[in-house]
Amino acid sequence: MTTTSAATGARDRDFRPVLLVLRALGVGDLLTAVPALRALADAFPGYRRVLAAPARLRPLAEMSGAVEDVLDTAELRPVVVDRPPVVAVNLHGRGPQSHRIVLATRPERMLAFAHRDVGCTRGHPRWRRDEHEVARWCRLLSEEGVPADPARLDVSPPPGPVPERARGATVVHPGAADVARRWPVERFARVARAEARSGRTVLVTGGPSEVGLAEEVAARAGLPDDSVLAGRTDLARLARVVAVAGRLVSGDTGIAHLATALRTPSVVLFGPTSPAAWGPPRDRAWHRVLWAGRTDDPHGTRPDPGLLEISVSDVLAALDGLPGRPQAAARRSA
Repeated sequence: MTTTSAATGARDRDFRPVLLVLRALGVGDLLTAVPALRALADAFPGYRRVLAAPARLRPLAEMSGAVEDVLDTAELRPVVVDRPPVVAVNLHGRGPQSHRIVLATRPERMLAFAHRDVGCTRGHPRWRRDEHEVARWCRLLSEEGVPADPARLDVSPPPGPVPERARGATVVHPGAADVARRWPVERFARVARAEARSGRTVLVTGGPSEVGLAEEVAARAGLPDDSVLAGRTDLARLARVVAVAGRLVSGDTGIAHLATALRTPSVVLFGPTSPAAWGPPRDRAWHRVLWAGRTDDPHGTRPDPGLLEISVSDVLAALDGLPGRPQAAARRSA
């Protein structure tokens, strides 16, 4: 765990029972698990709630209000605990690898989907292939006796400074982890140019590995150099930017889930993956989903053909139809 010795000592003196949750994936994965994390916090109020996930996701875990500590780990890597948890929850996958990682921490009780190769999960809830990611983990908990509400998605950004020019801006995020989910750079640039010509400030975001991609979008769109935030924002600052932005345009990637959680109006372009599995809730009119209606390999090495069917005019029309940001008072984060 990436903590100081003083913090470790304080944790060792915390004799509360431990609730350990495994979700060692990415930004969008963690945000779709927020309702489940909140359900667990409600069900185990006297427990020290620990999330096993990459340390870089700590700001998002804190934004959920349901996690007390983050145990730094990577996908399908062993989880090292200071003492066995009383309850361990596999919100990572269907198993068997993730089940065995959780069981290696020697919990007294494990909440997880049934898998035929892990005998102790016999009788547990069954995995369903065609299920929205948010609903999946809430159903797991509900069937394990922990009531969970999929609507509890909203979060508030962490405190801290916000670039003044981000307020009301259009955020354009051209990147995605897999090439199959990346809409062409030149199309993102045309959208960014149109937004700038309409009088909106345009900011281009991305991770450290996407700086070149963001710079190309900005250059093609004729945006100033300071419009590129890619590689200059950690997750906490990115959340603050998205929270005050007027709208977001992105592919099916983590920042789209951040817009959902922060109630920022968005247009999300889906390609090989159905929005029925990963899209924003259908009852939130301030999000627009564009999808050709076909699924394919989300890890493909070329842009998905269905994604390429989405035109610049489709995106601009969706942006024109976006309503304003909903009232913050409507949030259901508790």
